[in-house]
Amino acid sequence: MKKENDLNRRDFIKKTTTAAIVLGFPTIIPASAFGANDKVQVAVLGVNGRGKDHIKGFQSQSHAEVACLCDPDKVVLQTRADEFEKQYGRKVKVQQDLRHVFDDKSIDAVSIATPNHWHTLAAIWAMQAGKDVYVEKPGTHNLYEGKKLIEAAKKYKSVVQHGVQLRSSVAMQEAVKHLRDGLIGNVYMARGLVFKWRPDIGDKGVSKVPYGLNYDLWTGPAEKREFSENYVHYNWHWFWNYGNGDVGNQGIHETDLCMWGLDVGLPEKITSMGGKFLWEDCKETPEVLSSVYHYPKEKKIIQFEVRPWMTNMEDGVGIGNIFYGSEGYMVVKGYDKYETFLGKDKTVGPTRKEGGDHYKNFIDAVIAKNPALCNAPVETAHLASGLAHLGNIAYRTGRELTFDPKTERFVGDEEANTMLGRKYRAPYVVPDKV
Repeated sequence: MKKENDLNRRDFIKKTTTAAIVLGFPTIIPASAFGANDKVQVAVLGVNGRGKDHIKGFQSQSHAEVACLCDPDKVVLQTRADEFEKQYGRKVKVQQDLRHVFDDKSIDAVSIATPNHWHTLAAIWAMQAGKDVYVEKPGTHNLYEGKKLIEAAKKYKSVVQHGVQLRSSVAMQEAVKHLRDGLIGNVYMARGLVFKWRPDIGDKGVSKVPYGLNYDLWTGPAEKREFSENYVHYNWHWFWNYGNGDVGNQGIHETDLCMWGLDVGLPEKITSMGGKFLWEDCKETPEVLSSVYHYPKEKKIIQFEVRPWMTNMEDGVGIGNIFYGSEGYMVVKGYDKYETFLGKDKTVGPTRKEGGDHYKNFIDAVIAKNPALCNAPVETAHLASGLAHLGNIAYRTGRELTFDPKTERFVGDEEANTMLGRKYRAPYVVPDKV
């Protein structure tokens, strides 16, 4: 997007978008508002896993286009660039170092699909460079990062969208409204369920860094360890240095919905229990994890269950949520369907299946330069991720923890408090002052 056209176009869109909201009309952005190349220019950071969906999602937008791909693995990067040219009929810029993306003035927004340990730092650096940010779940690798993410978004007035797509689902928005309006009565409990097949990954030990991978850059803020194929490119999820286990992977969608549906923030009491029961592999995170989050003042509770497939479903749910109220219960299946069952006889109540476009919601907010338009604002990145972090800390300490949501510190437990952050590896440091 050309700099000289940026202010005029954005001012126009901001005014028309605001008017549409005030009048209650849908936001409609006419094609005539854009020139041939006058689209939001998006760079996708991390293109091996979720990044592939980011490329497709942003490239399908009428008012955005993917302008740059970035990955510390040159082999993956070139493969994705070749695929992009074949599918979309044009070349795309490539960068191995994300810092060069932030220096590129032609880039308006970055979409972060790196491993978890990079999410917050990449987002902060992007905001400091004047970019808007779409950041995959979990938005943070530890609780400390969430506060820094929010501070940066406010300081730089950045549009930040957290990658919990269910927030843009029409069905999920309706479901939460039903919970607020009392369809199932007094809603006192939510369950988050993550039942996924997670096989034995073995233990490949230490090996040479493969051709094309900048391992120092891949490691970034994390502790530098000898290279292992167990980390790159997906199984880093199961090591505390980089990932957060499945409660901090798939589970963030469900932790987010638990909190959204119950209308709560971070809890006061946390307990978790689990472990590895199936495989003698090198995973550090538990295969099975049961966490309970208690809100004594609100008289509400969250139960969260992670277990590997094969397993039974719960009311047809393997990945999703169940909400319990005094007059019935609600079952959420995946990202875009809910069902309700009312009364003692479980009479079928309202149900709906309809998704949404989370990428479009972000682009609309970027064009309007209005963070308030985001369905999953930066605060969700802190809270939904934070719930997972607290559960993991309770598991790792092996005891019930008391937490103060105001100070965001554990009460009388310094060992647990040391796990709220991490020691960063220079120069990849999440700054205390953003």
